[in-house]
Amino acid sequence: MDTYSNKKILILGGLGFIGSSLARKLVDYGAKVTIVDSLIPEYGGNLYNISDIKDKVKLNISDVRDDHALKWLIKSQDYLFNLAGQTSHADSMVNPKVDLDINVSAQLSILESCRLYNSDVKIIFASTRQIYGKPDFLPVTEEHPIRPVDVNGINKLAGESYHTLYNKIYGIRSTGLRLTNTYGPGMRVKDARQTFLGIWIRRLIEGHKIRVFGDGSQLRDFNYIDDCVSALLLAGASDSTNGKVYNLGGHEIISLKDLAKLLTSDLYDGEFEIVPFPKEREVIDIGDYYGDYSLITKDIGWKPKISLNAGLVNTINYYTKNKIHYWDA
Repeated sequence: MDTYSNKKILILGGLGFIGSSLARKLVDYGAKVTIVDSLIPEYGGNLYNISDIKDKVKLNISDVRDDHALKWLIKSQDYLFNLAGQTSHADSMVNPKVDLDINVSAQLSILESCRLYNSDVKIIFASTRQIYGKPDFLPVTEEHPIRPVDVNGINKLAGESYHTLYNKIYGIRSTGLRLTNTYGPGMRVKDARQTFLGIWIRRLIEGHKIRVFGDGSQLRDFNYIDDCVSALLLAGASDSTNGKVYNLGGHEIISLKDLAKLLTSDLYDGEFEIVPFPKEREVIDIGDYYGDYSLITKDIGWKPKISLNAGLVNTINYYTKNKIHYWDA
C-alpha cells in the first residue's frame, strides 16, 4: 500500500496482538514505524510479538497516561494508530478508576497533544462492539442504540466520542473501528483478559477441557488478525472515513458450543464442557452478537477474507510452536 511508504507511523499499544501485527505489515510497506507500549503485564504487550521486525522499528516503553512523553512522540507523525487501552471487561468492574484513566483520560490527553503539537496527523482509533450492550436486533448496525453493560464499554464509548468530537471541532482527522472478536497469532492466551478464545486455545493445547460458559448457544462473529489489520490500514488511507465509526464483523456466525466442537473435534483432539457463568461475568454478558459491516464495505471496500477454519488452524499451529513465549508450558 503506497499510502504508507516512507510515512512516519506511531502505534500506541504496539507490542500487543493487533499493534504488532499492524507494525509488521507497515514495515512491509516501507513505513517508518515507532511502537509505544507500557509493557504492563496485564495488558498484553509481548516483546516476542516483534521479534522478527525488532531491528526495523523504533520502540519506546511509555505509558499513554504520561502526557509529557506522548506530546513528544506525537510530533511529526503522519499517522497515529491508537490501539492502547485496558481491554478486560471483568477488570473494568473491579478497577473502574484504572479503566477510566486509560480509556478516557489518556485518550483526551492524546487528542490534546495532537491538537497542540500535530493537528495534521490522521488517527485510527480501536473501539469495540461492547459499547452496544445487549443487541435489540441482529446483525447490529452502527445505528443500533448504545447501551454499554460494563465500565469498559462506557469508557471506550467516551474515548471514541472524543475522537469524533475532535474531528468535528478541530479538524483532527480520525476514524473509529468497532472491533469484534479479533483472534490469531500473537493474541493474549495467558487468560481471558482480551478474548475468551485465547484461553480456549491455551487450554486446548495444554490438554485441558475448554470451558464454555452458560448454555453455549450465544452467537458470535470473529475476525482473523489479517482482516482486522486490513481494515485499520484501509481506514487510515482514506479521508472519506474521517469523523466516522465503523463496525467490523465476520461473515461466519457460530455459537460458542459449535465453536468449541469445531476446535476439539475437527481441528484438534480435545474436549470441552458446559459450565455455569461466573456471577461476575454473567451480569455483563451481552448474549448473542454479530455485526453488520456493510457500511465499511460500501465506503472503503473492506470485508473479511480469512475463513474461521483457516484462521483457527493458523492460530493453533502458531501457539503449538511458540507457546514458550506466551505461557509457562
